[in-house]
Amino acid sequence: MKMADRRISLDHGSGGKISHKLITDMMVPAFHNEMLARLDDGAVFPVGNRRLAFSTDTYVVDPIFFPGGNIGDLAVNGTVNDLAMCGAKPLYLSAGMVIEEGFPERDLERILRTMSHAADSAGVQVITGDTKVVPRGAADKIFLNTSGIGLIPEGVDISGRHARPGDKILLSGSIADHAVTILTKRAELGFEVSLKSDTAPLNRLVEVMLKACRGIHVLRDPTRGGVGTALNEIALQSRVGIKIHEDRIPVKNEVLGLCELLGFDPLYLANEGKLLAFAGPGDEENLLAAMRSDPVGREACVIGEVVEDHPGTVFMETRIGGERIVDMLTGEQLPRIC
Repeated sequence: MKMADRRISLDHGSGGKISHKLITDMMVPAFHNEMLARLDDGAVFPVGNRRLAFSTDTYVVDPIFFPGGNIGDLAVNGTVNDLAMCGAKPLYLSAGMVIEEGFPERDLERILRTMSHAADSAGVQVITGDTKVVPRGAADKIFLNTSGIGLIPEGVDISGRHARPGDKILLSGSIADHAVTILTKRAELGFEVSLKSDTAPLNRLVEVMLKACRGIHVLRDPTRGGVGTALNEIALQSRVGIKIHEDRIPVKNEVLGLCELLGFDPLYLANEGKLLAFAGPGDEENLLAAMRSDPVGREACVIGEVVEDHPGTVFMETRIGGERIVDMLTGEQLPRIC
C-alpha cells in the first residue's frame, strides 16, 4: 500500500510491534539524532560536567478515575518513572492539559490535587505548564502531557543498549495490575473485583537499587505493551537473546483469571508501577534484598537471564518445560490504557 493511502490506527498507539515500527521507520529518521536513536525511556545529554535526562509522555486513559489512582497521578508517576529508568534523580516537571468544553471544574480540581500529592510523594515539583480548551466533542474529557528533567549521578550509565550475556533479569512485582483494573472499569464490562492500579513513583526504589548495586545495566518500566514488549525492545537494542521463566513471573490470581476469561496474555498488558532491571551475575542477591526493602519492590524476583543465543529474540521456558518465542505485542489489546 502506498504511504498516501495508509492511515494511523489504534494499533499504532499500542506500544507493540506496530508502534515500534512507526517510531523506527518514521519518527527517528525524521529527527535523526543519536539521543533519540537510542530508544530509551528518556534522552540523556551533557550540560557542562553533569548529565541530565529528559522525558515526555501524554496520557489519554479511559476512564480518567479508576481504583488506585486517576489520570493525574498516572501522568506524574509516568514521567518520574521514565526519568528514573535512565538512572536519573527526577527534579522538575511540566504539565500540559487539553480540556474538553464542559468538563466539570470539581473533576479538574480533583485531578490537580492528586497531581500535587503525587509530585510531593516523588520529591519533584511541577514548575511550568499549559492549558488548552477545545470545543465539546473535539476531545474526550481531558488529556494530559507531562515532561520532566532529572540529574544522573556520576558513574551511572543505564540504557537498553547495555544488556550483556549473563545478566540476571529482575522484576519488581506482579504484572498487568493496571491494565486489568482499567479493563474492569470500562462501562461495557462491569466486572466487580478488588484490583487496583499499581501506579506509583519508582524513583525512590531506583535510588535504593543504585546504592546497593552499581552493576545495573538496564532499567525499564513495562508500560504499554507490557513485559513481553519491553524485553523485546531491550533484546533488539542490545542485540542479545533473553530467556525468561514462566513459573517465576508473578501474576495475581484475579488478574490471571480475568486474562484467561477474556483471552488476554498478562505478559503484554500495561503496568504503571513496576520495573525490569538487568544486573551482572553475582549482583542479583544484593539487588533483590535492596528492592524488597522498598514498599514498591516487596515482590521483587529474578525472572530470567540474558543469553548469547538468538540475538534480538525473547523466549520463555514454560511451566511444563517447553519453550516458546515471546514476540512483541501485535495489535492493540486494550486502547487508551494510559
